[in-house]
Amino acid sequence: MIQVGIIGTGFIGPAHIEAIRRLGFVEVVALCDADLADAQQKARQLGVPHAYASVEALLAHPGLQVVHNCTPNHLHAEINRQILRAGKHLFSEKPLCMTAEEARELVALAEQAKVVHGVSFVYRQFAMVQQAASLRRSGRLGRLFSVYGSYLQDWMLLETDYNWRVDAAIGGPSRAVADIGSHWCDTLQFVTGRRITQVMADLSIVWPTRKASRGAATFTSTQQAAEVEDKTVTTEDAGSVLVRFDDGSKGCFSVSQVSAGRKNRLSFEVNGSECSLGWDQEVPQQLWIGHRQQPNQILTDDPGLMSPDVAASAHFPGGHIEGWPDAFKNMMLNFYRAVQDGKMPARDEARFASFYDGASVMFIIDAILQSHQQQKWMTVAC
Repeated sequence: MIQVGIIGTGFIGPAHIEAIRRLGFVEVVALCDADLADAQQKARQLGVPHAYASVEALLAHPGLQVVHNCTPNHLHAEINRQILRAGKHLFSEKPLCMTAEEARELVALAEQAKVVHGVSFVYRQFAMVQQAASLRRSGRLGRLFSVYGSYLQDWMLLETDYNWRVDAAIGGPSRAVADIGSHWCDTLQFVTGRRITQVMADLSIVWPTRKASRGAATFTSTQQAAEVEDKTVTTEDAGSVLVRFDDGSKGCFSVSQVSAGRKNRLSFEVNGSECSLGWDQEVPQQLWIGHRQQPNQILTDDPGLMSPDVAASAHFPGGHIEGWPDAFKNMMLNFYRAVQDGKMPARDEARFASFYDGASVMFIIDAILQSHQQQKWMTVAC
């Protein structure tokens, strides 16, 4: 059994644990959180045998092979450094870090450590997203023309909605783009096989001041507390971005955390010379295939109907709907197969997002912020 430690016990840490346990050959042996009592309580709740209050103590756990960094954004870079310097395989929540400079540093450290490294970009792991990428690789899409899409949520719609992600010192200088736009960018770079090279962005803060209550939690629809204070907001609630890809094709996408009724809607449409491909995360089992001279198609995640190279990403017979937890399992399965091999797969063969992909998205986010600030096209750094 591969022995794993988890740092961070908020919303996403338990999601990692659930997906890992579905693999059957990986064991979560320890949790880490800043408060030992909290870590011990969470460990009891989740059936994890050991708990620690410091990264150093966790890394010293006997037999530990892999560490998952599930902490808030501002802690990612330093904790990732510690894990890499300890020579452990590392799976980091996104964003990889807070700045482009940190991204370059972490890629270099990961290469030096010669460990398996992954970043939690889960949407490329959905069976129908894998199918879309397979159709593109096989030539069914034809020449890429354009890409359109959005990622819309409503959990920050109200003036009283507040979360640590709003605070730039903790969540970073970008919120909607970094938090959900990053997923869209990674997904579309994966599906198209092309790299976003230029961006033009227009971002928006709809609540310049939010009324924060103590204990605000992620994805809660209302906040009720005795004490409320005004918090100045400097991170975007929504935005739109024009993009150019390295093959000359173009596109655009919008992000929003203030779109009433949209809970978690990542969607895209890819237009090529032979067909179009469309997918919506809230209807994840369907891939729309658009044609000019024949009827359009709706392909479902039936392994028997999918391309042979990606059919294994759907684990049940057709009609058995698979969703976000199943995509999360796919991500962990692909990562831990590399851990079993003891090395990173070739970059063009990797089925999970690596630190290279995490850094690529950090460079896009950085260019989007610069574009909005300067109101002009910006080239994405390499």
